[in-house]
Amino acid sequence: MKKIVKKINYTNEKNTESHFDLVSLEEILTKNPKDHNQFENHKISFFAIMLITKNKGTHSLNYHEYEYKEGTVFTIRRDSIHKFYRSKAKGKLFVFTENFVVHYLDEQHSLKLFQLFNELLGSPKVQLLKEDFSEIEQIARQIEKEYLEVKDTHSLEIIRSLVHVLITKLFRIKSRGNDRFENSKYISKFIKFQNLVEKECFENRTVSHYAKAMNVTTRTLNNVTHSIIHKSAKAFINEILIAQIKRLLINTPLTINEIAYKVGFDETTNLFKYFKKYTGASPNSFRTKHR
Repeated sequence: MKKIVKKINYTNEKNTESHFDLVSLEEILTKNPKDHNQFENHKISFFAIMLITKNKGTHSLNYHEYEYKEGTVFTIRRDSIHKFYRSKAKGKLFVFTENFVVHYLDEQHSLKLFQLFNELLGSPKVQLLKEDFSEIEQIARQIEKEYLEVKDTHSLEIIRSLVHVLITKLFRIKSRGNDRFENSKYISKFIKFQNLVEKECFENRTVSHYAKAMNVTTRTLNNVTHSIIHKSAKAFINEILIAQIKRLLINTPLTINEIAYKVGFDETTNLFKYFKKYTGASPNSFRTKHR
């Protein structure tokens, strides 16, 4: 039977009250967690920045395989599905909840956080230039020192400020040549639309529904998606729904019939037609290929 992807909630064994943690990649690759297998797909409920500082390897993120080496950074948003592969790589993972950063940032900087971690706006993998790597690694060392060595009454505030700087620096690096990051006119509306679709696409697939929920016209919603991702609002809804169906096919033991009804199709044949139209494969063949 196909294994269900386990959701990993945020825990911090070092400080149960902290919403931030720093873990070495070496530790992750060698320890044996009680609640999951790090070498199998698992879903995380928090944000993570993974910085590779030495050697090479491969990381799987949302079913895409990414090669990495010294100077690679992954920005992994909550609800992502990922897994590690065994390697001799070294690096650091900065793990934090939304509360850790967002509650202490204004709206503009919170928006940068969601942009940086949004794989629809840019690849979750960034390969740093030599000078950028040096700068990011220096910030990482400062965070590590405060977290593991200093640990006084000021450390949490300093760490939060340094993480803010880290996010802003990575945002600057990732936004080079990416006009989606600088489109301030529509970006907040796009992220709001994306969040709504990801939550409601099983029940609602019409542009008019989301336009009404956002108190805008369907024309405005189409302007938003065309401006940010060069697609219509309807195409974007379909893209999100197909991604959700793929996750159900890969991650759950639900039958095709059960998936059809879960995602809002009255007849299984309608799911077959819809899925094949946008992927070129039937749900059955897609599931078999990814077993």
